[in-house]
Amino acid sequence: MDRDELAPLIDHTVLGPETTIADVEAVLDDAADYGMNACIPPYAVGHAADYAPEVTLATVIGFPHGQNDPDVKRREGVLAWKAGADELDVVINVGRLEAGQREAVADELAELVAAVPIPVKVIVETALLTDEQKRSACEAALEADAAMVKTSTGFADGGATVADVELMSEYLPVKASGGVGSYEEAMAMLEAGAERIGASSGVAILQGAPE
Repeated sequence: MDRDELAPLIDHTVLGPETTIADVEAVLDDAADYGMNACIPPYAVGHAADYAPEVTLATVIGFPHGQNDPDVKRREGVLAWKAGADELDVVINVGRLEAGQREAVADELAELVAAVPIPVKVIVETALLTDEQKRSACEAALEADAAMVKTSTGFADGGATVADVELMSEYLPVKASGGVGSYEEAMAMLEAGAERIGASSGVAILQGAPE
């Protein structure tokens, strides 16, 4: 896959706790230059939509732990959409999932999906889950009519793996995120079934791709 084909499959990301508007603008500049999407903090969405209207903007909901009240997540999603977000990446409530409350997880996700007219990706946080729990999370996302499932926030130990991408792609399109830092790693995820890559190393990934 060459650089032009790969670029629109990458969500170039900046989500650290110290992320400034200048950091966001740098990611947006790179995204615009290379043809990538951008994934940025919610507080910066309005500014980003004005600064780089040509860039597809994703932002995160309930980030990074997913344990916000469901109404807060829904409201956060609506505000992000109205501010200019094109896509939402929402973190599941891992605690509820581990407690066997899959219906509650699915209901929470469904409320958010129904509240916005833009795609919702569900961050499963695979590093914290067993394979059975990963399947349960994907089933909840599917029931909620989510657009995609995403491996990781990048804040738990461990990120995207080929095995997890293969498992999750049985249910929905997959965004492989967490620890993908090179062209070779990105291609391994795509070959495993991922349809999107989330990475803070978007430029480095593309620079490793054939032109």
